[in-house]
Amino acid sequence: MTKTIEKAPKPLTQENKNFPIFNELANKEHEQIVICSDPDTGLKAIIAIHNTTLGPALGGTRMWNYETEEAAIKDVLRLSRGMTYKAAISGLNLGGGKAVIIGDPHTEKTEALFRSFGRFVDGLGGRYITAEDVGMTEKEMEWIYSETKYVTGIPKALGGSGNPSPVTAYGVYMGVKACAQKAYGNDSLEGKKIALQGAGNVASYFARHAAKEGAELFICDIYDEKAKTLAEEVGGKLVDPNSIYGLDVDIFTPCALGGVINDDTMDEFKCDIIAGGANNVLDEEDKHGQMLLDKGIIYAPDYVINAGGIINIASELEGYNEKRAMQNAGNIYTTITDILNYSEEHGIPAHKASNDLAEKRIETVGKIKNKYSSNASISGRLGGVYKRFND
Repeated sequence: MTKTIEKAPKPLTQENKNFPIFNELANKEHEQIVICSDPDTGLKAIIAIHNTTLGPALGGTRMWNYETEEAAIKDVLRLSRGMTYKAAISGLNLGGGKAVIIGDPHTEKTEALFRSFGRFVDGLGGRYITAEDVGMTEKEMEWIYSETKYVTGIPKALGGSGNPSPVTAYGVYMGVKACAQKAYGNDSLEGKKIALQGAGNVASYFARHAAKEGAELFICDIYDEKAKTLAEEVGGKLVDPNSIYGLDVDIFTPCALGGVINDDTMDEFKCDIIAGGANNVLDEEDKHGQMLLDKGIIYAPDYVINAGGIINIASELEGYNEKRAMQNAGNIYTTITDILNYSEEHGIPAHKASNDLAEKRIETVGKIKNKYSSNASISGRLGGVYKRFND
């Protein structure tokens, strides 16, 4: 009788283990991912916590009809990591997180679904604080708030900040002015030609600021009527969306689509500055960031210049004050200036300069936090961030 000798299992090295989710978490240095499933309400959601060195992870929940679970996981990991950098470079005592709900935001929203999601958020005990994102409105935030206090962007009637667009747009406006200071030696937008891509909330508030200062605006949107209405309001010129990249202007301000700085558009740009409120405008971050530097185009990293949104909702955590939120968003001017100076001094693209500065803050503060007792309560360690939650 032949004796079967069982082979010892191979050690789970990076080369032979087949755990793609854990590999992805390790590659992007995430702390935690939470899969939320509730068949009774139809909830299918993913919460990703990237880094809580500076404080609890704050980031919006988006509802999107993802084609695959893999696409949803990829999106939430990318977005949550970006929130860590956004909070750090903005000087906030917050970490980075994000959530996605898989579903059609036009047909699948119910009170029960969002209240169920709120229970999952609450179960994290404050490690993750949610907010409004793509596919969501104040109404859904209100339903989530019914089940957890760890939510921002709730209606003003409930003590929240409401629509963050005015604050986000003001931050974009101040960031554009900082870029103008770097490019022209003064930050005035009077007489500057600005190609504005998008006519949504943030774009509209930005356009009003720029027009009031005397800028000449060229506006497009995939919805012609929205662009036409905004152009008429601010005295701008309506242009075709396909021609926006090649306009001979001073500043290109993307406030709509991501990935618009890519191989196809790069040669079309004739501007001195690219700075706007859209997310992920560099199609391939390192490649196209370097190409902008080589072309001599000043670039304001998107997650920095559009940080007014997170600054606005973060202010809810200590009791919302709109004036303070606007003042804090105005500090984006100084942050962009510091990034552009660092980029110039080190000869690196602006997005890398921003990443470096954000990582340095996380590392420095992380060392200080390690000096304190690990037994301290989360609210004690994070101080005023939890003021609203502990009142």
